[in-house]
Amino acid sequence: MSSLAVQAQFEAALTPMGAELVGALGVEAQVAFGELTLVAPRERIVEVMTGLRDRFGFQQLLDLCGADYPDREERFEIVYHLLSLTRNARVRVKVVTDEVQPVPTVSEVYPSAGWFEREAYDMYGVIFSGHPDMRRLLTDYGFEGHPLRKDFPMSGYVEVRYDEEQKRVVYEPVKLTQEFRTFDFLSPWEGADYPAPVLPGDEKAGVKG
Repeated sequence: MSSLAVQAQFEAALTPMGAELVGALGVEAQVAFGELTLVAPRERIVEVMTGLRDRFGFQQLLDLCGADYPDREERFEIVYHLLSLTRNARVRVKVVTDEVQPVPTVSEVYPSAGWFEREAYDMYGVIFSGHPDMRRLLTDYGFEGHPLRKDFPMSGYVEVRYDEEQKRVVYEPVKLTQEFRTFDFLSPWEGADYPAPVLPGDEKAGVKG
């Protein structure tokens, strides 16, 4: 059986479940690439996740991550990945938010969400209201910005080094070791218009002897 046929088989099996979840939870559903995705209102995420756990047997929260779409008014998507061992099925749940509007924590529904939400806060700056310990998880104390935002500079805002005189780690503004340069990728032997002579001996090229 080809991969497309297997995918179509998965989608056919997931579509009735998607219709069931839409009717019971009041969410939108999409089936793409053999996977079911639910789009839930931000303020109802705890209710939706509780229903998925208690009524539909999605016992495990495998992952929670973020995605950044800077052109959107609500630029962030928070994505939850759930697994049902009894149904042998997976489901993805999405909510959208911005830099200001908090997303209710689901750590009381799925305790594993606690660390995932801290990671999303650290990397994207999304706030989770009601979280028992809303602190950065991966970056250091005093870190500026959120590294996975699309507008975060590749070089960051500060750099870290150990100061021998102060005997401690210090933070300093980023300093590039060299200025940006333009490179000439033309072959030195053809196509380049250099003033003659370029190489020692070129002055002899037109001399007849």
